[in-house]
Amino acid sequence: MVWIKRNLFFAIVAILAVGLLAAAGFYGFKNWRRNAAGMETLNEAYNTLQTLHTQNPSPGNDRVNNIETARQQEKKLRAWIEQAQNYFQPIPPIPNQPDAGVTSEAFAAALRRTIDQLQHEAQDASVVLPPQYNFSFEAERSLVKFAPGSLDPLSVQLGEVKAVCEILFAAKINSLDNLRRVHVSDDDAGGPQSDYFDDSSSSNNVAIFTPYAMTFRCFSQDLAKVLSHFASSSNGFIVKGISVQPAATAAASTAPENPAANPYAEMMARNQPAPPSAAPVGRSGLQTVLNEQLLTVTMEIEIVKLLPKK
Repeated sequence: MVWIKRNLFFAIVAILAVGLLAAAGFYGFKNWRRNAAGMETLNEAYNTLQTLHTQNPSPGNDRVNNIETARQQEKKLRAWIEQAQNYFQPIPPIPNQPDAGVTSEAFAAALRRTIDQLQHEAQDASVVLPPQYNFSFEAERSLVKFAPGSLDPLSVQLGEVKAVCEILFAAKINSLDNLRRVHVSDDDAGGPQSDYFDDSSSSNNVAIFTPYAMTFRCFSQDLAKVLSHFASSSNGFIVKGISVQPAATAAASTAPENPAANPYAEMMARNQPAPPSAAPVGRSGLQTVLNEQLLTVTMEIEIVKLLPKK
């Protein structure tokens, strides 16, 4: 104690020195830990960079910036998607009541009105239809009450059937034999099986695909118009399959024993081209004769409906 009193200044300096050394040690230890953590992070970043450089493609280097190139390509892709959406516009359901919801009375009235409209459009376009044809809605034509949960899908199908038929009528086909859709209602079980085919709608994370099939008769230039109208439509039509054969062959394979019972007999006779008359051969020895033949076309399509953006 006496020594401390005699050397008070030295003792104070010693105590301060010890405190400073302790503080310096703590600060050094803290910085060492920080440097170790930083080195670990740096090593991870370096390993990640090495991994990226060994990938194909790599992010690039000082001469090639693949990341920026990818961003530009993504921008172009999004612009193309926005432009492509113009060809995948939704077909309005019939009746189109998104807020109020479809009622049995509204659908029954819209169904009869749409069938009458399509029959008149076919008549105006000189398209032959089967007698009293209901465009695949034979089961629902006379109903006023419909199976639970079927009104919305039926209204969607009615709008799509109308759009498909109007494309066929605009192409001036000769006749529409039938149009087939997938079952969406318990009421469909009571209709003729020729109105349906065994398939179903499918979907992915982008769109819903609804199939339809149809059989019609036309000439080759009319078939070209049908395909052109489907391709240029603002709705998303995709032709999935097509079968073409001479109408005479198709009619012979399905003709009834009594020719008078065939509702298409008169139409077939009217549309068959007359045989070319014999003509003298010119000096060149060649003669060009157009022998257009009526075709029976069976076509399967899908209607693409884009899902709402999330």
